[in-house]
Amino acid sequence: MQDHTAQPHNPAPRAWSRRQLLAAGPAAALANALPSLMPSVHAESSAQTWPHKTVRFVVPFAPGGTSEIVARSVAAELTRLTGQSVYVENKPGGAGVIAMEEVAKAPPDGHTIILGHVGTLAVNPYMLAKQPYDVNRDFVPVTLLAKVPNVFVIHPDVPAKNFKEFVAYAKAHPGQLSYGSAGNASAGHLAMEYLKLVTGMYMTHIPYRGTGPQLTDLLAGRTQASSAGYPAFAAHIKSGKLRPIAVGTTQRIAQLPDVPTVAEMGFKDFETSQWYGILAPGATPPDVVKKIQEESLKALKSSAVTERFAADNAVGGGGTPQQFAAFIAKEQKIWSDIVKRAQIKAD
Repeated sequence: MQDHTAQPHNPAPRAWSRRQLLAAGPAAALANALPSLMPSVHAESSAQTWPHKTVRFVVPFAPGGTSEIVARSVAAELTRLTGQSVYVENKPGGAGVIAMEEVAKAPPDGHTIILGHVGTLAVNPYMLAKQPYDVNRDFVPVTLLAKVPNVFVIHPDVPAKNFKEFVAYAKAHPGQLSYGSAGNASAGHLAMEYLKLVTGMYMTHIPYRGTGPQLTDLLAGRTQASSAGYPAFAAHIKSGKLRPIAVGTTQRIAQLPDVPTVAEMGFKDFETSQWYGILAPGATPPDVVKKIQEESLKALKSSAVTERFAADNAVGGGGTPQQFAAFIAKEQKIWSDIVKRAQIKAD
């Protein structure tokens, strides 16, 4: 007869013998060990709440362009929301490759992030023969920040008053006009090459180290045309120093209601805009990525950012990391085809 003497309600756990561990298998052995491990893991996780130190927000382009406007607007709000300094560091060069490589190798703790862009994420992989990183493996998308319409402008000395006249003039003078951009694979470079492809124009591309430097030569008349986000051109359009001839969006923009879209000019389905988002090094923990996304969404909803974006005709983002990843994949498919058809090269 068995002894049914009552046992203590919560007996102290006994250590497993080596024979019992071997018999139970590795899964059970790990489960037995977890209770003693969990407190230290939890304590470490709690101690590493993002951000617990200064955050470095890298922009892979020179100061003076739309990228900096977007980054600094969001960084200022993140600083206010988190209580930690989020500072923008411009690091131009190599079509964005220099900055991307550095961030790919940064500690994956969320304290070094980078401003993603159509050029660095959707064009470079197909334009450049080799990159020292894989954009889909070595980075993790955090969130889309903004979409900004591309505007096509010309210098007033060009004898063309509108889009159709400019296309006709450029085609009548092949190779005699040049356009500047913020660099290889910049949004302006891509937009102009796309425009050349559909219209049959031939112009020489002159890459600069950022929107600011290329604007200097455009305003001086040393180059004749350009495309960039509306914010970079706004003041010069208002002063008459630059003439807008078209926008790359599917609808006209509020700031330039009399300027037609390229699609309106007979080039159906033409669409090009700049877009920006946050990425972190690929091994960044999912909970940290989620935290950055949540704080960024708060920043995008703040009046300071929404008002600034509205003034520049930028459309705010704020989606999940998964939604941003899907968006990037879609853009890669579109631009891989355009790069091939337009034979866009790393000048």
